[in-house]
Amino acid sequence: MRPNHRPSRRNIGPRRRNPPGTPPGTLSVDPRAAPPRIAVMSYGADALTETTDPDPDALGRLPETDRTAWINVDGLGDGATLSRIATRFRLHPLAMEDAVNLHQRPKFEDYDNHHFVVLRMPGNFDGRFISEQVALFLGPDFVVTLQEHQGDVFDPVRRWLHSASSPIRSRRADYLAYALIDAVVDAYFPILEQIGETAEALEDAVIAQPHAAHGPRIHALKHELMAIRRAIWPMRDMIAAMLRDESALIADGTRVYLRDCHDHTIQLLEIVETYRELASGLVEIHLASISNRTNEVMQVLTLIATIFIPLTFVVGVYGMNFNPEAGAWNMPELNWRYGYPAVMAAMLAIALGLVIVFWRKGWIGRR
Repeated sequence: MRPNHRPSRRNIGPRRRNPPGTPPGTLSVDPRAAPPRIAVMSYGADALTETTDPDPDALGRLPETDRTAWINVDGLGDGATLSRIATRFRLHPLAMEDAVNLHQRPKFEDYDNHHFVVLRMPGNFDGRFISEQVALFLGPDFVVTLQEHQGDVFDPVRRWLHSASSPIRSRRADYLAYALIDAVVDAYFPILEQIGETAEALEDAVIAQPHAAHGPRIHALKHELMAIRRAIWPMRDMIAAMLRDESALIADGTRVYLRDCHDHTIQLLEIVETYRELASGLVEIHLASISNRTNEVMQVLTLIATIFIPLTFVVGVYGMNFNPEAGAWNMPELNWRYGYPAVMAAMLAIALGLVIVFWRKGWIGRR
């Protein structure tokens, strides 16, 4: 098993490009990129040969008669090695330029002696979607894949190649290319399952206990779904182009499998759109829940203020400085023996009366 990739970073934003005016087809690698590690699997119906880090010059003997070769390169930091591989398999300079410039969107291009495919391969999902570019060259009897880092989602394909009874061993390079593309597409399903579980849990939390902290979580969910959509949408068009263009390098039997792969991309996009609608709905639910909670708080405060308004009036009246000895109308009850208890009882009766009115109207104590 190859180690799971990859550095915890999102492949979004400006990429390293050739300076303006650079001749087309110039192979300019990033000096910070990892040095290439080459793995070769040469197979036929009766045998499989594996080689790790061979001399690039030895690739000139590949593929052997009646065999198919898969040359996988992890790391794009050595332009000389990549150039020797391109020369051996007669890979078009423009395609090689796109393969090392890691800002390409998934696409399919047809050249004289090979096809060129760009994919976005997902990494391990830990709450953030990360991906890397994979360039695939399909020839009559070879497949060359160029990856940014070591580690990928192609372990199922390798296991199939090790099984002598696997149908991939008796087919040509186009079926191998399909298997690699299908492995990349299928790697998105577990990620969307995790996102779906996260969205459902977030929906329950937003409804059960509204909180301001849910807003950033919903925004992050929408951001991840947008990044996944940007990766899957052009891959759907890429596979459709492979099905639409007539090519001697892709057999009719392989096109049947490519159609199934194309259906998977459509299914992925439908799932993404469903979760995006759910995330948009969560925003509305979150805002409505926060608003309802605010309204409930304001209702409680308003009821409390309403109860104290008449009490404050009574207290204010008896807080006026009138002298009862100055006349019969100057608050004579201030000299009454039971004046204080009577006022307190009246205030309590007013408060209880308001509470009963609010309860009967369903403003408190009822839902």
